[in-house]
Amino acid sequence: MSNMLNPKLFDTDVEQVPIRKGFGEGLVLAADADDRVVGLCADLTESTQMHLFEKKYPHRFVEIGIAEQNLASVASGMAAMGKIPFITSYAMFSPGRNWEQIRTTICYNDRPVKIAGSHAGVSVGPDGGTHQAVEDIALMRVIPKMVVIAPCDAIEARKATLAAAKTNTPVYIRLAREKTPVITTEDTPFEIGKAQIMYGGEGEAQVGIIATGALVYQALMAAKQLEGEGIKACVMNLATIKPIDREAIVKLARETKGIVTVEEHQVAGGMGSAVAEVLAEEHPTNIKFVGVRDQFGQSGEPNELIKHYGMDAESIKRAARALQGL
Repeated sequence: MSNMLNPKLFDTDVEQVPIRKGFGEGLVLAADADDRVVGLCADLTESTQMHLFEKKYPHRFVEIGIAEQNLASVASGMAAMGKIPFITSYAMFSPGRNWEQIRTTICYNDRPVKIAGSHAGVSVGPDGGTHQAVEDIALMRVIPKMVVIAPCDAIEARKATLAAAKTNTPVYIRLAREKTPVITTEDTPFEIGKAQIMYGGEGEAQVGIIATGALVYQALMAAKQLEGEGIKACVMNLATIKPIDREAIVKLARETKGIVTVEEHQVAGGMGSAVAEVLAEEHPTNIKFVGVRDQFGQSGEPNELIKHYGMDAESIKRAARALQGL
């Protein structure tokens, strides 16, 4: 197993921490390092974990209230005055409700506002389809100048938040609500724009699995199980969806006989689409897409919903087998 992975990853008692908690911890560390960092929230400080920042830096925190469009516009103004604002709400509301303000006041003006969209994907669970953002990657990656990051666990979310604070660009960080297995370690490299091979990188792999966000865990489980069936899979963690690591994606496609993309998002317009755009231009490849297929979410338990929408390890294995003609 790669030394980039938590040694307990495949154990039943692997530690589980919400990805959003890593954002909250990272924001405090970013603020410790740079007094220009400020936090703005839309009445969801505990849910988004911004309460950690509010508690330590109350004078640098602004509660906007349930006014997500104002949240983006105020942050843009603060960025114009030299601050590094982080704004947070549920992803369905920011960037869902305030997309035009993000586009025009933040990105069009090239302001370094960092948008943390929490509770993304169907694993929000019982909150249901109105609160389950499965379109946010598509919304954000289409806007010029926006960087899009989907961390795979709490440790990576903390690193991504620290890295985002140092960029001079708008950044979208996609965060999941549920506790998620800790996949990486403190020593696992993280760099905006760089993909990481997490499993099966040595030797000949028959299939490349490119995953992002919380579903990297399901991809790793699938790869481990496929190995037992005699199918060697290589798993890439594509934490940065934009700017995309073209070189790493093309290399994986050249070294395998097909690619499976895995995301807790609509197949249309998401990370898989971004990968397909790269490969269509540079190395046409057979691709299977694992994600939500033109449906809304619904109420249910997180794992139940992941399975229902065909995004669990079994679904990933089926896609990998199909690429092998099995």
